[in-house]
Amino acid sequence: MSAVNPTKVAILGASGYSGAELVRILLGHEGVELVCVTSRSESGRSLADVFPRFRGVGVAEILNFIAPDIDAIKSTGAEIAFLALPHGVAAGFAGSLLDAGLKVIDLSADFRIADGKVYEDFYGQAHPDLKLLDEAVYGLPEIRPAEIAAARLVA
Repeated sequence: MSAVNPTKVAILGASGYSGAELVRILLGHEGVELVCVTSRSESGRSLADVFPRFRGVGVAEILNFIAPDIDAIKSTGAEIAFLALPHGVAAGFAGSLLDAGLKVIDLSADFRIADGKVYEDFYGQAHPDLKLLDEAVYGLPEIRPAEIAAARLVA
């Protein structure tokens, strides 16, 4: 990533705690252009209206929350989508975002456990997408930098 050609990023669930912290970090990152923030409850409101602490920072005044619709997210030009969604919700978006050509970084627990049986034992339900569970790379950059760089889905 470079300031000349910043990576275009969407954050699904940007109005929650993890999403807001990610917004804070990415608004100040020169290699990122925040192009999409989603929230069912805040759709239509600007980032700065929902989070006054972001007034005057980057695109916060002009970037409005949208509903988490895959076509709408794709139309923003986003290249990477962060899933700052609750456990159990994120997995429902990952496959569609990948199919739309975006890379996905999931902040929930949906793709952290690589073994479907262990996942089921731990969470008390079957994983909703075992194929993606097998594909996901656990994001420990100190241990797996090459795998993360090549991955479509990072947990």
